[in-house]
Amino acid sequence: MFHRFFQGKNSRLVFILVTMFLNFLGFSIIIPILPFLIERFIPNPNELALYVGIVFSVYAFCQFLAAPGLGALSDLWGRRPILLLSLFGSVVGYLLMALGGTFWIILLGRIVDGLTGGNISTVYAYLADITDPKDRSKYYGMIGAAGGFGFMIGPAIGGVLGSVHLTLPLFLAAGITAVNMVWGYFVLPESLHTDHRTAKFEPGHLNPFGHLSQLFSVGIIRRLFVTGFIFFFSFNAIYGITSVYTKDVFLWSPTEIGLLLFVVGVVDIIAQGYLVRKLIPKFGEVKLSMIGLCLTITGIAAAAVTSFVPSTILFYIGFIIMNFGDGLLEPSMSGLISNAVGPKLQGKVQGGYQSIQSVARILGPLFAAGVYGYFRGLPYIGVTILFAVSLVVLFAAVPTIRAHHVKDSFVPQG
Repeated sequence: MFHRFFQGKNSRLVFILVTMFLNFLGFSIIIPILPFLIERFIPNPNELALYVGIVFSVYAFCQFLAAPGLGALSDLWGRRPILLLSLFGSVVGYLLMALGGTFWIILLGRIVDGLTGGNISTVYAYLADITDPKDRSKYYGMIGAAGGFGFMIGPAIGGVLGSVHLTLPLFLAAGITAVNMVWGYFVLPESLHTDHRTAKFEPGHLNPFGHLSQLFSVGIIRRLFVTGFIFFFSFNAIYGITSVYTKDVFLWSPTEIGLLLFVVGVVDIIAQGYLVRKLIPKFGEVKLSMIGLCLTITGIAAAAVTSFVPSTILFYIGFIIMNFGDGLLEPSMSGLISNAVGPKLQGKVQGGYQSIQSVARILGPLFAAGVYGYFRGLPYIGVTILFAVSLVVLFAAVPTIRAHHVKDSFVPQG
């Protein structure tokens, strides 16, 4: 019976959920241990925030370079081979980080993982292939919840195992990702019908800037991408600095940092796994995105206050509210973006959205690390303002979103 369940019609969705879970598990499992892993190999402890920011940013930079090409290849060859390649790259990346005895090998592990890290965009494209447009936000909420579950237990595992040995969480992440890759090889069917595949792959598909230029010619995509970029820049600035901030301000250990992120993951599961499905029919993607942004602004503002009045309780409350808002926003935005194009372009538009997020992941942690040296609370204050800007941009885009009709080709608009 168990075998039939994983071989039947449910196998595709189960695999996608597990893969998304492992994406966030692998990302979050290193957050509590990264400052402690890196500080052994840097000459000046006062530069720890900078080195942590570099590790986050280099990974994102490699994703930015690779994501458009991987997205276009998934439109040409199908989603399955790209998903398996991405999982293999993650296994190699984790092992390099675990076995590396220098900062540069740790960095190399993130580079390898980043260059093959197009599986998030391919996951969304795969799900778009097998679902109706009206149901996509609901299913995006489900895979968002799976990611939230990975984000929930990843830091807890990283914190607890990291207290035993700093590299133990990395070996665990490599092992379970390898198992997922082998499972996918044997059970995952291709989702993209041959009629919906692009005819050829052109060298221009490897140029992330040319790819984004084409996507930005579409008015609705341009507006949604700008909103997403500001949001993800801000969100990744916070996650790029929070482990260092709590280590410095609250004197937290890896276990305590992991506990915070565990709680955040629980909130994410509730928001994306349950509430989004209930609220989308009532409010729609646009209103729910704006509600999520309002909550995010409120939460990060509360966290910023702790730089003046240190309070772990207030910091917890702020992070819970911020991530609750994020849990409402992300699946709603993904639904809006997916429904902006037809089936032939899902891989391209999801690859472009992944590129936008990667640019944000490059610049966000560097911004936070750069201003952290002036005042520890400055990243949180700056991000509060940026979240508010993101809300204004989305609000201004509402008329374009309301008037949009899905097209299978890029036609410049507005």
